[in-house]
Amino acid sequence: MRKTLLNSGVSVVFHFSTSPNKKKAELFNIYIYLPPAERSFSHMKIICSKSNLAKGVNTVYKAVPSKTTMPILECILIDATNDVIRLTANDMELGIQTDIQGEILDRGMIAIDAKIFSEIVRKLPDNDVTIETDDNLQMKITCEKVVLNISGKPGEEFSYLPVIEKQNSIEISQFTLKEVIRQTIFSISDSENNKLMTGELFEIKDGMLRVVSLDGHRISIRRIPLHDEVEDKKMIVPGKTLMEISKILSGEAENMVHIFYTSNHVLFEFDNTIVVSRLIEGEYFKIDQMLSSDYETKVRVNKKELLNCIDRSTLLIKEGDKKPIIIDISDEMMDLKIKSQIGSMDENIYASKEGKDLMIGFNPKFLIDALRNIDEEEVTLYLMNAKAPCFIKDEEESYIYLILPVNFNAI
Repeated sequence: MRKTLLNSGVSVVFHFSTSPNKKKAELFNIYIYLPPAERSFSHMKIICSKSNLAKGVNTVYKAVPSKTTMPILECILIDATNDVIRLTANDMELGIQTDIQGEILDRGMIAIDAKIFSEIVRKLPDNDVTIETDDNLQMKITCEKVVLNISGKPGEEFSYLPVIEKQNSIEISQFTLKEVIRQTIFSISDSENNKLMTGELFEIKDGMLRVVSLDGHRISIRRIPLHDEVEDKKMIVPGKTLMEISKILSGEAENMVHIFYTSNHVLFEFDNTIVVSRLIEGEYFKIDQMLSSDYETKVRVNKKELLNCIDRSTLLIKEGDKKPIIIDISDEMMDLKIKSQIGSMDENIYASKEGKDLMIGFNPKFLIDALRNIDEEEVTLYLMNAKAPCFIKDEEESYIYLILPVNFNAI
């Protein structure tokens, strides 16, 4: 027997079973059928400023895939079913969700083509924007005299972000995280041949967070003290995730980032935004075996002078030309030379040296990348010989840059 509750759309089915040995029927099961969710949220109407809407769209758009076989992933979900206007994008590897300020007149949700919607929002006048939807998934966007209508998709079809248990976490400032990413992200690999090299190791140990990246020619390491003691943990965060987070972070020292993690996912929570990413599977390289405190030559030099000198040398190198810069280290002097088809350069800069004289060659780009991301006035280089790695680090080893030399005699 099926009964529909008046004006509610809710159906209740009573299923009776009768025993041959009993005269009375026994209630066996009750099934309650709720109406489809889209009927409840078909008519959405929200109002928010163009600036808030544009900021939210730009934030989540970073998680919209450029290519996908699932059209729903090309959309941004606008969810106003609760007390907040929430925008979400998800490419199944990286998901971003952000809340924006605005007024909800009618609750609802809709998935809308991200590229079209972002372009529309960008070109709207700087005023309040009204967004309305109807039963046919048509979205009406009104701003001043502008009225636009575009088609959407059911919000229920959208792939929601995975739910992350917030048990294990660390907390650092937005400024610190943004700086750490800047100082390491340049040495990840852009080749998919070795997936581990496309991400960065986040290692929590002894109250410190160590962030490591490498591409086979160099290693970048940053160490940050944590405020609270947490269990040791290693995870490999995709470089793409970190680059997108860096673009969103305000970089304010007083604003914090909460980082939650499980065995498969990491979640960054800050301001009104959540970024969820899959972790890269596998065991990271044994970094400690690649590091050494031994050296035969120690050089301290003005960072800006060294950086400017190497940067000038690259003017003589064509794109794709693998010409090394040769550094000849002697008492109180570094002689930097480069020679190519375009021309040659020979420049001396002052440096304080401990240990042996040394001549060594490097890819100039690798030195430039490291030096540009060191904020100190002077830097210290530790070298063993012409075939061993160069270490650029401070005394506390809050940063370490390892750069492999080039065999310039063979070039």
